[in-house]
Amino acid sequence: MFKNYLKIAFRNLLRHKIFSFINIFGLALGMTCSILIMLWVRDELRFNRFHANLNDLYRVIEEQHYPGGENLTMSSTPGTLAEALKKEFPEVSHATKVSWDEQVLFTHGDKSFKETGNYVSPDFLRMFSFSLVAGNANTALNQPNSVVITETLAKKYFGTTQVLGQVFKINNADSYKITGVLRDVPKNSSLQFSYLMPVNDYEAKPDKQWLKSWDSNGIRTFVQLHPNATKAGLDPKIEEFITQNSKQTHIKLFLQPVKDMYLRSDFQNDRVGGGRIAYVRLFSVVAVFVLLIACINFMNLSTARSAKRAKEVGVRKVIGAVRSVLVGQFIGESMLISLLAIFISIGLTQLFLPAFNEFTGKSIMLGYAEPAFWGSLLGIALITGLVAGSYPALFLSSFKPVTVLKGTLKFSNSVALFRKGLVVFQFVLSAILIISTLVVYRQVEYIRSKNIGLSRENVAYVSLEGDLSKNAEAFKNQLAQAPGIKAVGAANQSPIAVGNNGGGVAWRGKDPGIDILFSFLQTDYGFPQTLDVQLKEGRFFSKEFGADSSKVLVNEEAVRIMGFKEPLGEKITLNGQEVNIVGVVKDFHVTSLHAPMQPLLIFLSPQNANFLFVRTEAGKTKEALASLENLTKRFNPNYPFNYRFLDEDFEQMYRSEAVIGKLANYFAGIAIVISCLGLFGLALFTAEQRTKEIGIRKVLGASVSGIVAMLSKDFLKLVLIANLIAWPLGWYLMHNWLQNYAFRADMGWWIFVLAGGATLLIALLTVSFQAVRAALTNPVQSLRSE
Repeated sequence: MFKNYLKIAFRNLLRHKIFSFINIFGLALGMTCSILIMLWVRDELRFNRFHANLNDLYRVIEEQHYPGGENLTMSSTPGTLAEALKKEFPEVSHATKVSWDEQVLFTHGDKSFKETGNYVSPDFLRMFSFSLVAGNANTALNQPNSVVITETLAKKYFGTTQVLGQVFKINNADSYKITGVLRDVPKNSSLQFSYLMPVNDYEAKPDKQWLKSWDSNGIRTFVQLHPNATKAGLDPKIEEFITQNSKQTHIKLFLQPVKDMYLRSDFQNDRVGGGRIAYVRLFSVVAVFVLLIACINFMNLSTARSAKRAKEVGVRKVIGAVRSVLVGQFIGESMLISLLAIFISIGLTQLFLPAFNEFTGKSIMLGYAEPAFWGSLLGIALITGLVAGSYPALFLSSFKPVTVLKGTLKFSNSVALFRKGLVVFQFVLSAILIISTLVVYRQVEYIRSKNIGLSRENVAYVSLEGDLSKNAEAFKNQLAQAPGIKAVGAANQSPIAVGNNGGGVAWRGKDPGIDILFSFLQTDYGFPQTLDVQLKEGRFFSKEFGADSSKVLVNEEAVRIMGFKEPLGEKITLNGQEVNIVGVVKDFHVTSLHAPMQPLLIFLSPQNANFLFVRTEAGKTKEALASLENLTKRFNPNYPFNYRFLDEDFEQMYRSEAVIGKLANYFAGIAIVISCLGLFGLALFTAEQRTKEIGIRKVLGASVSGIVAMLSKDFLKLVLIANLIAWPLGWYLMHNWLQNYAFRADMGWWIFVLAGGATLLIALLTVSFQAVRAALTNPVQSLRSE
């Protein structure tokens, strides 16, 4: 019997080639989209999951509460915290400090490169599962001037991983001995590094003494709890632990599981909020939507063409077939189509995967050798086959043999209404995807083109390191005279990613019960001109006025918060030091556009500058970079020349949004293609059903345009209804998404009109193709035979 059913299934596929192609290719496209999303989601969910002690690993988060102002939640903590937590709380078995990424110069022989890594405590390698291929994890970082490097770094300098005991020169000053070689850090790790060094060496540097204070943050703290200890039990104990040693009373602590660190990196209302988990959920829903659209195609075409198999059902029932057998047969046929589609989708996935990886920055591979991979694919095929084939199977098996064998089969209005409902549902999903794509694209373009208050174009920068920091003034003076250079300025951090902030700022008339979080930027004299910072009133720092180190520039937001009508000359007190406002600059964004405008204080402090910014003359970027490289090598010959452009950093800040936006474009396109395949199939079937009607109308004088309009209007009505449903749903979804940005593009009415127009036009083109073909058919052929 199974063999017989299989024969019938293949004969039906071959007999109706166009409909078979639409069903199989539509399902294959939907499955391909879903598999790609599934692989991406799985990769996202696997971040940090390789650590053996994962369930006991936590990152310490600090909350800073500013009454009347913005609260700050961050992973930057005092350098004294790790040892104190391990000493004071028996629940903590290990604790480690982890510096922020540090770029240092590694030199061995004639090889000299900048490498990125971290300074960590000895417990780091005991806590995290970064395995060593050489060395002892328990002792590798116990001694000063020791370094643990990755396999790639070892091969880069030595050509082998057998390098224990070899020595590096670090920053052309200290010698560090290799005490361990790590396997390369997995790409699905939030912590990425090429080397590890003892944190005690980091804290011993003259410029890092502030790390020994409870009132200064600048390093991350991770802890491992004993197996019987829990976050819920420890959080209340450490909540106000920091205030026992700090002068500040508005600080609290809590733990975040390391397994959540990647996906839940945003903090809202002083607790862990969203992050990439929102995109994981979003695309999981998109995967289901796209596959559902493909299933609806199958259901629609199968029920529409059910009259073609009515007599087959009638004959089978007459000779004794029961309904359950018929249901099994038709579901089996849909399963066969689903299995054919899944094999095609595997090929399509393999074809698209390299481009998908390059685009998303991942290294995803199809796990052909993994039973779970094949199990997942089989599960997708079976579920798809069951969902797509269930209604057609129940519908076909319900035919009464007396009715169908007499040739008087007529479908009820409810059947036609259900089919139309499926078409509407398809295009509701497609329209929502189009609306979402347009809103995301508009927001990304808004970010890229928004005037952030300073000019980031044609601005390159280098780190003031080595001899450059010692001879910064001479370097700047010569650079300012070099060909292609328009302006030169320095600052302690990037002006578009200012991380230095704090409270304790006082001014005349300030409410003592309110503490406001301010951002701090330290610059030299040339910084405002180099970054094209706009002056609203007063003046910039100038050598003509002497001791400007006791002066401060504020932005418009700071003036608004302080409530000064005439801010020039007003005094501000910070950490007991009093400074005078000499200028007000127009607001510029010092953090991501996700955050509101920050109140900013700008100080004159050339000695603390870490970066030198260079504005190039328009059209002379190549000449300017050559000047920058020549002078950098002359002043700092022992360091390789490295530079970056500020607008590249800005683009990198929003790369995630750009990637998500483009992925949404592609998936929306796939959904529309699948929907149009189904619409094309229904239009083809409708034209077949109305062949004689079309022939009679043509004989009676109907025009081609009239027939096309007749065949198209019913489908266009459905698409119009779908848009009317999709518009409020799309607005609601994207309105909520835009709340992640303090600065956002408007959702203009034209977005919804454009989405509606696009779906109507696509539907019209799809249906019209078949409608025109039917209208041009010779009526003699249409009326010749039954």
